[in-house]
Amino acid sequence: MKTFGKMGAVLALTLSMVMLGACGNSNGGNTAATKAPAENGGTKTEAKEITLGFSQVGAESGWRSANTKSIQDSAKEAGYTLKFSDAQQKQENQIKALRSFIQQKVDVISFSPVVESGWDTVLKEAKAAGIPVVLTDRAVDSKDTSLYVTFLGSDFVEEGRKAGEWLSEQYKDASEDVNIVELQGTTGSAPANDRMSGFAEVIKGNPHLKVIASQTGDFTRAKGKEVMQAFLKANKDIDVLYAHNDDMALGAIQAIEAAGLKPGEDIKIISVDAVKDGMQAASEGKINFIVECNPLLGPQLMQVVQDVVDGKPVEARIVTEESTFTSEQAKEALPSRQY
Repeated sequence: MKTFGKMGAVLALTLSMVMLGACGNSNGGNTAATKAPAENGGTKTEAKEITLGFSQVGAESGWRSANTKSIQDSAKEAGYTLKFSDAQQKQENQIKALRSFIQQKVDVISFSPVVESGWDTVLKEAKAAGIPVVLTDRAVDSKDTSLYVTFLGSDFVEEGRKAGEWLSEQYKDASEDVNIVELQGTTGSAPANDRMSGFAEVIKGNPHLKVIASQTGDFTRAKGKEVMQAFLKANKDIDVLYAHNDDMALGAIQAIEAAGLKPGEDIKIISVDAVKDGMQAASEGKINFIVECNPLLGPQLMQVVQDVVDGKPVEARIVTEESTFTSEQAKEALPSRQY
């Protein structure tokens, strides 16, 4: 009888520990269940807080700033520990940050790649360490898709197509050549490559639509202005500007106005992003058409991170929902714009 009483006490104590472990997981989405050895040789459930390592491209545009804020705010709301690093537009900084995350043994690594190529080595290091990787906003060109769990972001090729479709419709009855200049994003980056290819794919259907000059503006307002100034000096007759983001378009508008021309009239302008400054310019008729690229990826990213940690299946490609805006539509949407 005494032996039975001792065994009963041990069983009761073990049951109490398990119950306490379950009740302690009261933070909802910010914890994951892990197994640890129990005193009786079995297992018990412990709550583990999630640490996310995130490497951002930089702070080159209004879009990027909104994207960063969305991720930081969403991580805080989810209760995650966020290790944040700004790569300042340099791939070497980003690789260094990823290796630091690996060394710190974070639960999940996420990053928005500066460029598409050159990631296999560090991604293999993360895989060897057992740390899942989630790509956000931009993709990598690695042939080994097992090196990352998913890519969350926009369809940049489709964004380029939307820009090309609007332009093709505007000039469907053109009988003379329409001269287009293109402000590309950062050379080698996924949005620059894809927005250019999607646009070119569509406009090739109209032989009068001709890109006469195309150069990188690094997604910045200052560089957009500088390159547009060079375009205007080198080309006397420019009909259309296609900018891969709003900030470059806004810089180009400054150059166009300084040259005594009217943006939106003398030179039609198409851009991508639909941040507030771009929407404001569109509402004033200075930008004719904007393709939206939603930067508010934070909530979706935190859900993906939670699912990955919980071992739930995640789609290999998660596309964000986006719209387009003419000048009139931008005027209507501007008052309620969040970014």
